[in-house]
Amino acid sequence: MDVAICEVGPRDGLQNEAEVLSPELRAELANRMARTGVPRVEVASFVDPKRVPQMAGAEEVLAAVSPRGDVIRAALVLNERGYERLRTTSCEEVHVAFCVTESFNQRNQGCSVQDSLRQALTIIAAAHGDGRRATVTLAASFGCPFEGSVDPARVLRLAEQLTDADEIIFADTIGVGVPRQVTKLLTGATHLGTPLGLHLHNTRNTGYANAYAAVEAGVAVLDASVGGIGGCPFAPRATGNIATEDLLYMLDREGVDTGVDIDEVIRVAEWLEKILGRQLTGQLYRVGPFPRP
Repeated sequence: MDVAICEVGPRDGLQNEAEVLSPELRAELANRMARTGVPRVEVASFVDPKRVPQMAGAEEVLAAVSPRGDVIRAALVLNERGYERLRTTSCEEVHVAFCVTESFNQRNQGCSVQDSLRQALTIIAAAHGDGRRATVTLAASFGCPFEGSVDPARVLRLAEQLTDADEIIFADTIGVGVPRQVTKLLTGATHLGTPLGLHLHNTRNTGYANAYAAVEAGVAVLDASVGGIGGCPFAPRATGNIATEDLLYMLDREGVDTGVDIDEVIRVAEWLEKILGRQLTGQLYRVGPFPRP
């Protein structure tokens, strides 16, 4: 089994940090992760810097991230204004995201779910017309901080309208999902014929179990963040993503090929700890991997 890892530390990881890192440092993180062998790095977010100051200067970040033939540089947009900014860069892949519940989508994006769906379809078409890949992330697919449990049928109805995307990612934005839900959602979307992925947070310590269930269900891509940093600034108590190095350890020991150098990722986590001046939530970088039998 092969699973692609998308490194989201430079974007989702840093957007919830109290300290605002310069575009140069964020680009350095992206460049370091690109050298580990991950096939994709989400390097920036084209959102309003007044609302998310940690993501200001997305154009500068992309300009400082070295193009590599073996690594796709991706960036997040929430609407058509964001895509128009991305369009002026050499970014190879657009990640368009919106929330599946009305309350969360209004707080996060200031519009209805249907408005976001329409914008997502427009962005997908524009990206393909520009020669870019387009991935859609359905945020809060497993639970909403304002509306509670989310019916998987609601998520699947939205996914069925997004099959023009190159991938559909189901996001456990606030880390409430469990493996049973992961299996149900992924198997329920298999008939769409579009590659599927998961964006997992480890808020309630179920992120890695969910990743394992996703692999067993045939997931194509898993998002992860070096050191386990991250969270959503518009979701109460939404803590970090699953840590890239911790995920890689599990996948490697289970015989899943990712093509990523786990030792290099650990070195990036050690560097990032110094940059942020605190211990990160990931665990493997503190103790190191264990020798294979």
